[in-house]
Amino acid sequence: MSNINAPYGCRKCPRLAGFLDDQRELRPDYFNGPVPNFYAPDPKLVVIGLAPGMHGANRTGRPFTGDWAGDLLFAALDKYGFSTGEYDKRADDGVILQQAVITNVVRCLPPQNKPIASEINTCRDLYHKSQLEALPDAKVLLCLGKISHDSTVRALGLRLATHKFGHGTEYMDPQGRTILSSYHCSRYNTNTKRLTEDMFYKVFERAREICDA
Repeated sequence: MSNINAPYGCRKCPRLAGFLDDQRELRPDYFNGPVPNFYAPDPKLVVIGLAPGMHGANRTGRPFTGDWAGDLLFAALDKYGFSTGEYDKRADDGVILQQAVITNVVRCLPPQNKPIASEINTCRDLYHKSQLEALPDAKVLLCLGKISHDSTVRALGLRLATHKFGHGTEYMDPQGRTILSSYHCSRYNTNTKRLTEDMFYKVFERAREICDA
């Protein structure tokens, strides 16, 4: 497979580039750059998040690593056989993905965890679309949250009107891959019970079924 990453010094989005400049001064021990994908060769599952978290991926340099969202995601990956090793919130914790890739529709940390439309569009056109095209043999594109879902649907050239976001929704893309979506595994969603652990695990159970079919 081809691994499509944004270069560390990417400045295609001026607001994000300037924000990361500030973070390098404030937190020089953090990664503070476009976070590369975390992947296994020949993946069947593509996990698609929103963007790096301030004290998660932006700190560690690995998607979903170091914050609450990662705790739940890596527990699900382990439970359903998409990873081995013990997750310990560090990029060097020894976790190895099995038949899976983790990526984000926006590769850089956005202020207040909220990318704007132009940033989502730029990252989709430069990196996300190319990454999806480079994974024709994947079986499941698992979108975490509405922004991830919408950007992925657009990257695939599909209409949002007929591919609406919802927890547990399933659609087929032009290459026969299943677009499976879930509420994002953020602390806010789990604290408010919009997303429970059981709900999240059921989505991964479905992803496992499709990948094994």
